[in-house]
Amino acid sequence: MSWELGATTRPWHDISFEDACAAIADAGYTDLAIFANKGEHPLTAKSSSADVDRVKRVTAQTGLSPSMLLASPPLRGEVAEAIAEYRGLIDLCVDAGVKYLMDCGTSDESLYERYYETMAELAPYALEKGIELQLKPHGGISLTGADLRKAHERVNSPGFTICYDPGNIIYYTKGENRPETDVHDVGGLATTCIIKDCTVDDGKPEVWLMPGEGLVDFPDVLGSLIGAGFDGPFYVECLGGDDHAEINARAKRVVAWLGELLAAHR
Repeated sequence: MSWELGATTRPWHDISFEDACAAIADAGYTDLAIFANKGEHPLTAKSSSADVDRVKRVTAQTGLSPSMLLASPPLRGEVAEAIAEYRGLIDLCVDAGVKYLMDCGTSDESLYERYYETMAELAPYALEKGIELQLKPHGGISLTGADLRKAHERVNSPGFTICYDPGNIIYYTKGENRPETDVHDVGGLATTCIIKDCTVDDGKPEVWLMPGEGLVDFPDVLGSLIGAGFDGPFYVECLGGDDHAEINARAKRVVAWLGELLAAHR
């Protein structure tokens, strides 16, 4: 078995989308998760055809598959309009070549029910278009694996899946929950995984570091996911580093490190 190795644009957030993609491809990744660059998101529900063409052109030139897009769930304003707008984003994803439309849920408890209902409304449309709507750990409605499982059960559609992020399990619980046990709550539900580590010093969590240098036991967590049937891509989200040269070097080291971790499962 083999798994696609991807990277988010987050480590290169302060340079252009074009330069970030070039760095990611040069480091040896095949897949791309599109986050914001220089304060602007390359692809949103309000994007034009020219914006989509830019994403397609840049990823084609760098040989990357733009398989994941980070978006905000449609939880504000009039419900019908918000859902219609998000359906438009799903259509843009199809055009751009995105497979996983991932969001971070909400920390506003008054919107939890709207989130479940909105995703339940959107998931069949996404599935019809070949897109998976995804929720990842980010506190609030997605604080823990148990919360992710609850969301999956409430939405109750194969068009809605989980993006597991072990670093965020530690970050948002300040170390009270550990992904080595938490991951079992999403066994068989996670179809993508974020590679992110975390430390907690004096109650303050930090994720801006090299994977493998924090509290996450990656061999354990990844082994549990794979043992439950995980075959989706991995995306590196944080690398630490003080400048682009160091970030690029770390990105290459993580490709080799992940390859060694996954070799035992091939």
